[in-house]
Amino acid sequence: MQQKKMNDQKLTENLKKIKHKIIVLSGKGGVGKSTVSAYLAYALSEKGHMVGILDSDLHGPTIPKILGIEDEKPQGSKNGFKPVDVSENLKAMSMGLLLNEKDTPVIWRGPMKMGAIRQLLGDVEWGELDFLIIDLPPGTGDEPLSVIQLIPDSDGAVVVTTPQDVALVSVRKSINFVKKMNIDVIGIVENMSGFICPNCKKEINIFKKDGGKNAAEDLHVDFLGSIPIEPNIVLSADKGEPLFEKSNKFSNSKAGTSFKKIVEKIEENIKNKKELNENA
Repeated sequence: MQQKKMNDQKLTENLKKIKHKIIVLSGKGGVGKSTVSAYLAYALSEKGHMVGILDSDLHGPTIPKILGIEDEKPQGSKNGFKPVDVSENLKAMSMGLLLNEKDTPVIWRGPMKMGAIRQLLGDVEWGELDFLIIDLPPGTGDEPLSVIQLIPDSDGAVVVTTPQDVALVSVRKSINFVKKMNIDVIGIVENMSGFICPNCKKEINIFKKDGGKNAAEDLHVDFLGSIPIEPNIVLSADKGEPLFEKSNKFSNSKAGTSFKKIVEKIEENIKNKKELNENA
């Protein structure tokens, strides 16, 4: 009991150093949530913010691969671990960085997963951060529930979906899950929204269009923006070479512009919420 109290205090003190905590989730897998999390974190860091990204998916961590740090190992410290530096303003931590072998499965039940998530939040020396992006595994099970319970003062959740109806069924459940946990919904991001043909330059809506926008309107939450299908992002993730390392190429792309606009809306949402609380 005494040990748990000490761990809780350590976690609280650790998170106090982080100004804003944003949870990114989706109702189902395969919508590109981790890629969105990684590129949102990068876009925030490009604006001069100190940013951390936590991959809380214990069974299928992909953030290390997407960020090109798969072969890096966190350094130990007297209080736990130091996150891996991705760039000057961006650092990351993931269970995938702590495994001896990349293909080692994590076969744990609920209590062990809860303990691991607590350690990733409490034992990682994030230091002073402007933003911590927490990439949740899909669904509404143990890991998402644990993270939300451990971070009651988060700024809110960003829900990622794709345009088709099958994905939107799950996103509605995610929105209701977040609301039931008394967490603000920052908004919905529609990923894989249209593909620009490299030959004719026309937009092709492979997975329909505006599903995320329509869901946001129906559920009375903000729509943060659409991100088009960008083959180079997929190829760069597979190679472990983030497209944002080629900053000019990424910044000038339609996807890069979309991420910038989404980040601006997230910052505006947080600013408005702060002003509302101060005037309450």
